[in-house]
Amino acid sequence: MSLRLFNTLSREIEEFRPLVPGQAGVYACGPTVYNYAHIGNLRTYISEDLLLRTLRALGYGVKHVMNVTDVGHLTDDADQGEDKMVRSAREQGMTVWQIAEFYTRAFFADLAELNVERPGVVCRATEHIPAMIELILRLEERGFTYQAGGNVYFDISRFPDYGRLTGQNLEDLQAGARVELDAGKRHPLDFVLWFTRSKFEHQAMLWDSPWGRGYPGWHIECSAMSIKYLGEQFDIHCGGIDHVPVHHTNEIAQSEAATGRKWVNYWLHAEFLVLPRESEKMSKSAGNFLTLAALKERGFAALDYRYFCLNAHYRSQLQFSFEALEAARNARRNLAERIARLRLEASSAVPGAAEEPERGAVQAFLEELADDLNSPRGLAALWGLLREEGLPPAARVRGALAMDRVLGLGLDRVETPREEPLDEESQALVEARARARAARDWARADELREALRGRGVLVEDTADGVRWKRL
Repeated sequence: MSLRLFNTLSREIEEFRPLVPGQAGVYACGPTVYNYAHIGNLRTYISEDLLLRTLRALGYGVKHVMNVTDVGHLTDDADQGEDKMVRSAREQGMTVWQIAEFYTRAFFADLAELNVERPGVVCRATEHIPAMIELILRLEERGFTYQAGGNVYFDISRFPDYGRLTGQNLEDLQAGARVELDAGKRHPLDFVLWFTRSKFEHQAMLWDSPWGRGYPGWHIECSAMSIKYLGEQFDIHCGGIDHVPVHHTNEIAQSEAATGRKWVNYWLHAEFLVLPRESEKMSKSAGNFLTLAALKERGFAALDYRYFCLNAHYRSQLQFSFEALEAARNARRNLAERIARLRLEASSAVPGAAEEPERGAVQAFLEELADDLNSPRGLAALWGLLREEGLPPAARVRGALAMDRVLGLGLDRVETPREEPLDEESQALVEARARARAARDWARADELREALRGRGVLVEDTADGVRWKRL
């Protein structure tokens, strides 16, 4: 089964062809750990988790790398403002190191509650400064940098393909650029690779470098760490749609300028989560954001939010409301209750010979996910399987759990309701009826069925064998 993904770079759905057959290298832009992740951020990580689970379900080995930005991300993505870590530390009366540790733990706690699998490699920016300096030196040797005011800049005029991820050429991007406040830049879209004290006198995190004591720009971090762990060319780079015009555009420019080759083959971007009263994305800087903790305070479970997100395609803007989240909660509860009921029916059945008729349903489900991660149709396939009365309960449960290994809704944690065992006399009647059926004494079997019904026990003959339940 082939996987088809929408590639932001080509703006087309393409068949996924990995560099190494059967293997997928995936890099995902991680959090800047100066505050709690908002639920818009978390939607992106849920969509990336869906990608990774789908890859594994289709038989790929996956190497998943995620960065943690704990230095260098300014309050403006275009090199203006203050380092977000420094500002948060000042506002909360903590050191930048304490801020980084606290919010890193909070971020991964949120992911765990959302059933988002932890990346195989988590790399902190502060632990990879030498790799960043090495990459900047490569750019310097190839003539892509210049120094001004003590800072090292990337010269976009030296990279003709700058902006191709956005679908615009350099001239169009420059024409649309706002007036740049950094007098050191030759062009408004040039960006900083390395800052020194000359820009921010009170920067708390500083390292020695060939250009002076300072710290890295945000964009160089992802390039250096992805190349370190995935190589100079890899398969998939993920992130939010807001990263396209600046961060990912700059990553491509500096990575390909340094290596002289194409860097990433497939770019996947998740769309915004928006609030009904807002026309813009959910944003911490705008003050219009909700955290997972805020949803839990309103009585929602983390997996209710995951279901809510999966009910929309990752490339569609998703409007948030508590009414819509409540509908998702009800749907997820109904899903869990149906699984529990089917498990009970399967457990009370006398085992019978049955193959695995759910395989076709699971295959159809995977076809939906292989079509650019179409989670709404995947959920529909799950519900369709559970409602298929022609399949035995055990088969429906097996198929549902196979689907949930991709959807990640925690259906494997649903407990089977405890049914009180039959009293000795009722159990003896069930066994006597089974013997009558084996002897093809249908009249006696029907008589015993009615006797059991009189005792409040319904006996049914199903494809899974004989089962009983209390009336």
